[in-house]
Amino acid sequence: MSKTLTRADLSNAVYKQIGLSLQECNSLVDSVIEEICTSLEQGHAVKLSSFGTFNLRRKKQRMGRNPKTGVEVPITSRTVLSFNASNLLKAKVNERLAKK
Repeated sequence: MSKTLTRADLSNAVYKQIGLSLQECNSLVDSVIEEICTSLEQGHAVKLSSFGTFNLRRKKQRMGRNPKTGVEVPITSRTVLSFNASNLLKAKVNERLAKK
């Protein structure tokens, strides 16, 4: 099973590359994540060059079906968060996976 990347891992990577204190690196990573969240909460898309785009999509109300009982149930309208990876990121991931 693969390892999950955490905030602590990101902070350690920044710490190793930049050399700020670990506390400052934690604060920096938290600030970046908070800025992304705030922008999404305000309804804006977030584009990170060479990484991808976070978008909000509005889904309409529709009818769904309970798979156990087969009863139709209305699914309310909602906003969902989606991520579209950049072509550069897709290429890097595919290249690395092909080497394994």
